[in-house]
Amino acid sequence: MTFLSATLDRVAPSATIAVTTRAGELRAQGLDVISLGAGEPDFNTPENIREAGKTIIDSGKVKYTPPDGISDLKDAIAAKFARENGLTYDRSQVTVGSGGKQILWNALVATINPGDEVIIPAPYWTSYPDMVCMAGGEPVVIETSVEQGYKLTPEALEAAITPRSKWFIFNSPSNPTGAGYRRDELKALTDVLMRHDHVWTMSDDMYEHLTFDGFEFCTPAQVEPGLYERTLTCNGVSKAYAMTGWRIGYAGGPAHLIKAMKTVQSQSTGNACAISQYAAIEALNGTQEFLEPNRALFKERRDLVVAGLNDCTGLSCPTPEGAFYVYPSIEGCLGKTSAGGTKINTDKDFVTALLDEALVAVVHGAAFGLSPAFRVSYATSNAALVEACARIKSFCEGLR
Repeated sequence: MTFLSATLDRVAPSATIAVTTRAGELRAQGLDVISLGAGEPDFNTPENIREAGKTIIDSGKVKYTPPDGISDLKDAIAAKFARENGLTYDRSQVTVGSGGKQILWNALVATINPGDEVIIPAPYWTSYPDMVCMAGGEPVVIETSVEQGYKLTPEALEAAITPRSKWFIFNSPSNPTGAGYRRDELKALTDVLMRHDHVWTMSDDMYEHLTFDGFEFCTPAQVEPGLYERTLTCNGVSKAYAMTGWRIGYAGGPAHLIKAMKTVQSQSTGNACAISQYAAIEALNGTQEFLEPNRALFKERRDLVVAGLNDCTGLSCPTPEGAFYVYPSIEGCLGKTSAGGTKINTDKDFVTALLDEALVAVVHGAAFGLSPAFRVSYATSNAALVEACARIKSFCEGLR
């Protein structure tokens, strides 16, 4: 009899964490590694939010809170949804968790039964299918293409829906591609969902405030009010507010679903960190003036990286609408051999050789469900990105 759960046979460790760990090990050996694997802003949490956290520590408001969030934070979240997304929720329709990942997990555990299917466009954030599997469901992956801008078509969504479909996971702008859906593109998808009233939508809006070139963000329940009663709109403060380590995610949705998610959370982690919850109130209610300068900085980095990668032999990198990732195709590199003697048959071969030979850490496309490609996180300094692109170019020129 094996001691470990058979569920673990259906999941894999996080590829992004593995890459970051490997890069750290090489740095510890004294090597000059540039890591473009982690999806984490490189600047500090804004001062007003940090000060709010310090104030709460000194005030002593550091005890247990209600499992799914304090009332003041729920009010701030409801106000944010109304102000920015045109969505009306009361406290019973809002939940707070320890990061966006826990929000998604709570929803899946609270709703998935064996045999339930969850539709996931690829490339996808690496955790989506594994969380579905751990919850007992079946991921149904729909591949997109670089020619489509890595966006799902309504025809492909329609074809994937079966009587067993329970959730459709939607992420715009996307991790790992940065692809964002315009209102008309999203409306075409919601039109499909309106024809299948047994399918719920889980919208992961974590990169809402990181969009470029005048792109107008929109979310499914906003575009199609008819989906309001079967949509969980998920978000958090991690990316736009540079609060990754504070671990606050949140969602708005039907009260009965939110209540079920609260039950899951009450029997797992309990409440998110009290200090972080109070800081998140300041993030949502306080000044938003830093968002535009940060967005401008990320756009500058995006343009730098897209140009640099498209200058590399064998790579093709589309220009994304948002987030802080690019997802270049390496199709032109397959079948070649690196200067160090590695045969490039897969994108994992490519990124492994790139790290070993050029000391640049990126994540291979297979981890996101679509090959041959790799993900670059450009949430780091311009100088590091310029050097990384130069190393990648040299690596690609050395392929034979």
